[in-house]
Amino acid sequence: MELMGVQVELPSNTPVMLLQELTASPRTLSIFIGGPEAAAIAFHLESVEAPRPLTHDLMGLIIGEMGFRLERIVINSLRDTTFFAELHLIPDLDGPHGEPRVVSARPSDAVALAIRLDAPIYASEKLLNEVGYTDGAKDTDPDEVVEEFREFIQNVSPDDFDS
Repeated sequence: MELMGVQVELPSNTPVMLLQELTASPRTLSIFIGGPEAAAIAFHLESVEAPRPLTHDLMGLIIGEMGFRLERIVINSLRDTTFFAELHLIPDLDGPHGEPRVVSARPSDAVALAIRLDAPIYASEKLLNEVGYTDGAKDTDPDEVVEEFREFIQNVSPDDFDS
C-alpha cells in the first residue's frame, strides 16, 4: 500500500488517512484517525522538525535499541468500526538474536511508524475485499491531497502533542 496522505473530512473536520494499493487497478482504504496521529504523519511527510522527538520517533528509537527493526506493518481487520494493524518486528542483524515479534497497533500509529522507519505498508486481502473501494481511486489527484494536507498541518503545532 502507498500512503496517499491525510485529508480532513467535512463537515466533521475528522482526519482521514488514505492508503492505496500499488496495483494496476488500485483499491483505496480510508481510515478515520485522530488529530494527533494525523499531525504526526503530516509533520513527517512535510519534514517538520520538532524540538524533541515525537512519540513515533521515540518508538522507532526504542525498537532499534531493543535490537529489532520494523519489517512491515499490516492493516489486517475491521471489527465493528475499529481497524486493527500489526507491527512485524524482526531481530536486527547487528543486534542480539531473538525471535520475530508481532505487536498489535492502531493503523494510524503503525503507518506513522512505518513512514519514519521506511517499512512497507500492507493491508490484508480480506480487508481490502471488505472495505477497499475503487470509485475515484484513479481520479485521486495527489496534488489535491497534498494541498489539503498542507492546510491541515498549518493549523497544528507541536503543542498539540502535549498530554
